[in-house]
Amino acid sequence: TGGTTGVAKAAMLTHGNLVANVLQTREWVRGVLLEGVETGLIPLPMYHVFALAVVLTVMRIGAHSVLVTNPRELPELVALLRESRASLLIGVNTLYNALLNAPGIEQVDATRMKLAIGGGMAVQRAVAERWQQRFGMPIIEGYGLTEASAIVTANPLTLKEFSGTVGVPIPSTEVAILDEAGHQLPAGSEGEIAVRGPQVMQGYWNRPAETAMALTLDGWLRTGDIGTMDANGYLRVIDRIKDLIIVSGFKVVPNEVEDVAMMHPGVMEVAAIGTPDERSGEAVTLVVLRKDPALSEQELID
Repeated sequence: TGGTTGVAKAAMLTHGNLVANVLQTREWVRGVLLEGVETGLIPLPMYHVFALAVVLTVMRIGAHSVLVTNPRELPELVALLRESRASLLIGVNTLYNALLNAPGIEQVDATRMKLAIGGGMAVQRAVAERWQQRFGMPIIEGYGLTEASAIVTANPLTLKEFSGTVGVPIPSTEVAILDEAGHQLPAGSEGEIAVRGPQVMQGYWNRPAETAMALTLDGWLRTGDIGTMDANGYLRVIDRIKDLIIVSGFKVVPNEVEDVAMMHPGVMEVAAIGTPDERSGEAVTLVVLRKDPALSEQELID
């Protein structure tokens, strides 16, 4: 695992887990990505489970993978987008945002591109809307984690605009929202996202106590993510449980604060974090990278 909420752990994924997830994902892209003719541009490292899952799926449909060594070299990445004429692009929100602000991106011809897939972190609405304005297609957001061989839910590929959800469970996958005691909650309730399916890991290597906390006796993986599911089965991820900022007993979701700040045209990137506060326990601190050098703190607050 990436270790984003503590020390990294080794998730035991069998060949069966990985093969299952490849077959599940192949069914999801069937009819859109055609056998033997596509090109997938993969600007994420292979140690990132999102990239691994997509590369294995691209192999399964007989497509061509273009692996990007360093996506932070934006001029090279933009040139690769122009030259490869990729039909599939994957990325995290920060990468899509960086591409939109990269010189030369207006010269990229996206007529061959069929899918732009977002995962790994929440896609911000402001970024998604700018991407659609530039390329004429939505970012299709999905959800997954290392412990589930990656892919758990995804939006329909027929989506016409950014939905703000991470879609519905892929084939042979169950998703539930649990309370703290592990009981399933009704549609619309907020709780911990749990996953059950053939892609779920066997446990954490040499960590029986943590395995017991993550995997229930009836096969559910407790993800540590907070979310809601509507009556149609669409999942919305709110944030990591450990990322919540508790202000005077009120739970503040960093993603929501960041989404609002990103609506200002003078903001390039933003992160909301909790900092100690004598009066409220924690306070929300916003860290902003400016696109407009003249942007003031007061203007952004207003």
